[in-house]
Amino acid sequence: MLLIASDHGGLELKQILVDYLQKRGIEINDLGVHADDSVDYPDYAARVAEPISKNEAQQGILVCGTGIGMSIAANKFPGVRAALAHDEFTAQMAREHNNANILVLGGRVLDPELACRMVSVWYEGNYEGGRHQNRLNKIIQLERQCGSDA
Repeated sequence: MLLIASDHGGLELKQILVDYLQKRGIEINDLGVHADDSVDYPDYAARVAEPISKNEAQQGILVCGTGIGMSIAANKFPGVRAALAHDEFTAQMAREHNNANILVLGGRVLDPELACRMVSVWYEGNYEGGRHQNRLNKIIQLERQCGSDA
Protein backbone atom coordinates (compact mmCIF):
# COMPACT_ATOMS: atom_id res chain seq x y z
CA MET A 1 0.00 0.00 0.00
CA LEU A 2 1.25 3.44 -0.96
CA LEU A 3 0.72 6.22 1.59
CA ILE A 4 -0.01 9.72 0.33
CA ALA A 5 -0.61 13.07 2.02
CA SER A 6 -0.48 16.77 1.27
CA ASP A 7 -1.04 20.11 2.82
CA HIS A 8 -3.44 22.67 1.36
CA GLY A 9 -0.82 23.77 -1.21
CA GLY A 10 -0.56 20.26 -2.57
CA LEU A 11 -4.19 19.18 -2.30
CA GLU A 12 -5.12 19.60 -5.97
CA LEU A 13 -2.09 17.65 -7.23
CA LYS A 14 -2.54 14.99 -4.53
CA GLN A 15 -6.12 14.38 -5.66
CA ILE A 16 -4.94 14.02 -9.27
CA LEU A 17 -2.24 11.55 -8.18
CA VAL A 18 -4.65 9.50 -6.07
CA ASP A 19 -7.01 9.17 -9.03
CA TYR A 20 -4.13 8.35 -11.40
CA LEU A 21 -2.69 5.66 -9.10
CA GLN A 22 -6.05 4.08 -8.30
CA LYS A 23 -6.86 3.82 -12.01
CA ARG A 24 -3.61 1.88 -12.36
CA GLY A 25 -4.72 -0.54 -9.64
CA ILE A 26 -2.33 0.72 -6.96
CA GLU A 27 -3.74 0.58 -3.45
CA ILE A 28 -3.58 4.02 -1.83
CA ASN A 29 -4.02 5.18 1.76
CA ASP A 30 -4.87 8.88 1.50
CA LEU A 31 -3.87 10.45 4.83
CA GLY A 32 -5.17 13.93 4.05
CA VAL A 33 -5.76 16.75 3.61
CA HIS A 34 -9.21 16.58 2.16
CA ALA A 35 -10.09 20.29 2.14
CA ASP A 36 -8.17 23.41 1.15
CA ASP A 37 -8.15 24.97 4.63
CA SER A 38 -4.68 26.08 5.68
CA VAL A 39 -2.77 23.39 7.63
CA ASP A 40 0.80 22.86 8.80
CA TYR A 41 2.77 20.64 6.43
CA PRO A 42 4.90 18.96 9.17
CA ASP A 43 1.75 17.32 10.55
CA TYR A 44 1.03 15.67 7.20
CA ALA A 45 4.65 14.80 6.50
CA ALA A 46 4.61 12.88 9.79
CA ARG A 47 1.50 10.95 8.76
CA VAL A 48 3.49 9.36 5.92
CA ALA A 49 7.02 9.38 7.33
CA GLU A 50 6.31 7.88 10.75
CA PRO A 51 4.81 4.57 9.52
CA ILE A 52 7.63 4.26 6.99
CA SER A 53 10.19 4.92 9.71
CA LYS A 54 8.56 2.21 11.85
CA ASN A 55 8.48 -0.25 8.91
CA GLU A 56 4.68 -0.27 8.99
CA ALA A 57 4.65 0.91 5.36
CA GLN A 58 7.20 0.80 2.56
CA GLN A 59 6.54 3.82 0.32
CA GLY A 60 4.82 7.16 0.31
CA ILE A 61 4.23 10.37 -1.59
CA LEU A 62 4.07 13.84 -0.06
CA VAL A 63 2.90 17.02 -1.78
CA CYS A 64 3.06 20.60 -0.57
CA GLY A 65 3.33 23.88 -2.46
CA THR A 66 7.00 23.50 -3.41
CA GLY A 67 7.83 20.15 -1.84
CA ILE A 68 10.61 21.73 0.20
CA GLY A 69 8.84 21.81 3.56
CA MET A 70 7.53 18.26 3.28
CA SER A 71 10.96 16.91 2.37
CA ILE A 72 12.63 18.67 5.29
CA ALA A 73 10.02 17.43 7.77
CA ALA A 74 9.87 13.85 6.47
CA ASN A 75 13.64 13.44 6.55
CA LYS A 76 13.65 14.02 10.31
CA PHE A 77 12.38 10.45 10.73
CA PRO A 78 15.02 7.71 11.00
CA GLY A 79 15.16 5.47 7.96
CA VAL A 80 13.20 7.87 5.79
CA ARG A 81 14.72 8.88 2.50
CA ALA A 82 12.34 11.53 1.20
CA ALA A 83 13.47 12.85 -2.16
CA LEU A 84 12.17 16.09 -3.64
CA ALA A 85 12.02 15.57 -7.41
CA HIS A 86 11.47 18.15 -10.12
CA ASP A 87 11.35 16.04 -13.27
CA GLU A 88 11.32 12.44 -14.44
CA PHE A 89 15.10 12.10 -14.22
CA THR A 90 15.29 13.21 -10.58
CA ALA A 91 12.39 10.91 -9.70
CA GLN A 92 14.15 8.02 -11.44
CA MET A 93 17.45 8.69 -9.68
CA ALA A 94 15.66 9.01 -6.35
CA ARG A 95 14.57 5.40 -6.74
CA GLU A 96 17.50 3.83 -8.58
CA HIS A 97 20.41 5.47 -6.74
CA ASN A 98 18.98 6.66 -3.42
CA ASN A 99 16.29 4.05 -2.80
CA ALA A 100 13.97 6.90 -1.80
CA ASN A 101 11.02 5.54 0.15
CA ILE A 102 9.10 8.82 -0.10
CA LEU A 103 8.71 10.89 -3.25
CA VAL A 104 8.07 14.57 -2.56
CA LEU A 105 6.47 16.84 -5.14
CA GLY A 106 5.58 20.51 -5.38
CA GLY A 107 1.92 21.02 -6.14
CA ARG A 108 2.36 24.65 -7.13
CA VAL A 109 5.37 24.10 -9.36
CA LEU A 110 4.65 20.92 -11.31
CA ASP A 111 2.38 20.27 -14.25
CA PRO A 112 0.01 17.44 -13.22
CA GLU A 113 0.83 15.32 -16.28
CA LEU A 114 4.53 15.58 -15.53
CA ALA A 115 3.89 14.74 -11.88
CA CYS A 116 2.01 11.58 -12.89
CA ARG A 117 4.90 10.50 -15.10
CA MET A 118 7.33 11.21 -12.26
CA VAL A 119 5.31 9.07 -9.88
CA SER A 120 5.26 6.23 -12.42
CA VAL A 121 9.02 6.34 -12.96
CA TRP A 122 9.67 6.40 -9.21
CA TYR A 123 7.08 3.79 -8.26
CA GLU A 124 8.00 1.34 -11.02
CA GLY A 125 11.73 1.85 -10.65
CA ASN A 126 14.14 -0.48 -8.90
CA TYR A 127 16.95 0.33 -6.54
CA GLU A 128 20.24 -0.56 -8.22
CA GLY A 129 22.19 -1.34 -5.04
CA GLY A 130 25.88 -1.97 -5.71
CA ARG A 131 27.99 1.14 -5.21
CA HIS A 132 24.87 3.01 -4.11
CA GLN A 133 24.41 0.75 -1.08
CA ASN A 134 27.73 1.88 0.35
CA ARG A 135 26.48 5.46 0.15
CA LEU A 136 23.18 4.58 1.81
CA ASN A 137 25.12 2.81 4.56
CA LYS A 138 26.98 6.07 5.16
CA ILE A 139 23.68 7.93 5.44
CA ILE A 140 22.48 5.35 7.98
CA GLN A 141 25.71 5.86 9.92
CA LEU A 142 25.15 9.62 9.91
CA GLU A 143 21.63 9.08 11.27
CA ARG A 144 23.06 7.03 14.13
CA GLN A 145 25.77 9.59 14.88
CA CYS A 146 23.41 12.56 14.79
CA GLY A 147 20.33 10.95 16.32
CA SER A 148 16.79 11.44 15.13
CA ASP A 149 16.92 15.17 15.99
CA ALA A 150 19.32 15.85 13.11
